[in-house]
Amino acid sequence: MRPDRSGGARGGPYARGTGGARGLRPDGTIAREGGLDRIQAPFAPVVAAFPAEALHSAYLYGSVPRGTARPGRSDLDLLLALHRAPDAQDHARARELESGLDRDFAQIDGAGVLLAGAAELLSERERHDLGWFVACLCTPLLGADLGALLPGYRPTSLLARESNGDLAEALERWRTRAAGLTTDAGLRTLLRGAARKTVRTGFSLVMPRWQGWTSDLEESAEIFGAHYPRYAARMREAAEAARYGDGGTARLTMLTEELGPWLAAEHLRVHGARSPRT
Repeated sequence: MRPDRSGGARGGPYARGTGGARGLRPDGTIAREGGLDRIQAPFAPVVAAFPAEALHSAYLYGSVPRGTARPGRSDLDLLLALHRAPDAQDHARARELESGLDRDFAQIDGAGVLLAGAAELLSERERHDLGWFVACLCTPLLGADLGALLPGYRPTSLLARESNGDLAEALERWRTRAAGLTTDAGLRTLLRGAARKTVRTGFSLVMPRWQGWTSDLEESAEIFGAHYPRYAARMREAAEAARYGDGGTARLTMLTEELGPWLAAEHLRVHGARSPRT
């Protein structure tokens, strides 16, 4: 799973979701999260840095559209779908946008801008990864909603594999980044991202057995722990790190050298290998 599809504060089991029991619609498909009516500040102007002719649609995801953002502690996550595949200039503009948002909005602690071409988001290859992400975890902000063109999704082994079967690759990236860290802020950012990914992967491991969906990190850790009690305490640590970025190098090492490798192997054993990506 490439974007960080996890959230911030805990709002109680499914209190913020739009679905019924366990985050599902009555037909058993995963209910779409969030809504513009839950956003605590007007973030539509943030897409102004991108030329209108390139932008197909824009989406918010994470704690802001779910209404669980904590002022000064939560980050802002934005997906921009372009009419074409993004190029180097688009990515450079996205980094500038992130910096500007972090600088200009005191209510957020960092921003992340994800870019993708609309065709990629609708592709068969991405049907159970980025497609599911748009259809279930993204709140439309501007433009025509691509989610309307995607199917309903159920908490299946296929979804678990395609959306979160890449933890082994992520571990290698985290180790490389950790080796080059020079600031406490950089360590905190890496730790939060790694912890979020770990908790989300742990939840997806048991999601088909649990038969439901939640983006709540603490709840995800508890659901995982009920199925794997031996690793429950470590996963609770990961959920705490995902929220606050606390624990330093010791906790990051726990994720990359202890919990993470075991989790990657267990996910592979249970759900199989993720489809190759270029």
